[in-house]
Amino acid sequence: MAIAKPREERTAAGVMMMALAVVGFTCIDTTAKWLILGGLPVLQVVFARYFGHFIVALAIYLPQEGLQVFRSNRPFLQLLRSFFLLGSTVLNFQALNHLPITVTTTIMFSGPIVVTLLAIPMLGERVGLRRIAAVCTGFAGVLVVMQPWGAEFHPAMFFSLGALCMASMYFIMTRMLAGLEGNSTQQIWASFVAALALLPFVIPGWAWPSHPLQWVMFGMIGVFGASGHIAAVIAHRWADASILAPVIYIQVFLAALAGILVFDTWPTVWTLGGGAIIIASGLYIWQRERAKAQSS
Repeated sequence: MAIAKPREERTAAGVMMMALAVVGFTCIDTTAKWLILGGLPVLQVVFARYFGHFIVALAIYLPQEGLQVFRSNRPFLQLLRSFFLLGSTVLNFQALNHLPITVTTTIMFSGPIVVTLLAIPMLGERVGLRRIAAVCTGFAGVLVVMQPWGAEFHPAMFFSLGALCMASMYFIMTRMLAGLEGNSTQQIWASFVAALALLPFVIPGWAWPSHPLQWVMFGMIGVFGASGHIAAVIAHRWADASILAPVIYIQVFLAALAGILVFDTWPTVWTLGGGAIIIASGLYIWQRERAKAQSS
């Protein structure tokens, strides 16, 4: 099993590294949507994302740690974590095939809210009434974005909700593995398991990229995935999670910019308003967690 590196107090660098991770996450979604709209099958794009991630992780960690990177101290939890991440990506990419990137990103911002609820039965964490109220407010924000009562509602939003639940379970599994596995092992397992699981499904309907730029983006999506996740882990080694948590919200602005520049899609008032509600509730939960940590 790979040994986790020690914590370092490099707060400013950690915040910058987390911002780079968010840029990587936005590039994953933007590239995926562009490739899918360009005619490549969804599962093939997911495969490219994880196979590329696996190659990058091998190139970084194998020379440093050897075959130890494949040894897991909790293989069952690693498998669950990997499949939850894979499921989240498949559903998110399916949603991106039909929805603006700002909508899928905003719905996924409810992750901390769902994790807060799941942590009660799965991790035994205690959650007070004020955080429960913040969770309910966050879900109200999701309803504002989805508009199930209006013409803007699209059934693909259920893909985003499924991706949200899968991603939340992934983060719960990550908490369970904290301190038990090194970053290298987690990166290798998450990418390898996903690529291997998808391989039988993508080979029969494989479609080659049709022009040079599509080839470049097909290769780069895995680089974006690896760099984003590796940067996020490094950021959490350099700075406290309570400091880094709000940085993820810059993704709503990056997603809006990507939607405008790449897809000529502007965010709606409903998306921006619902996003503001979700972010506000998420920031409240973050503030409560931080205050709780400081008082203990």
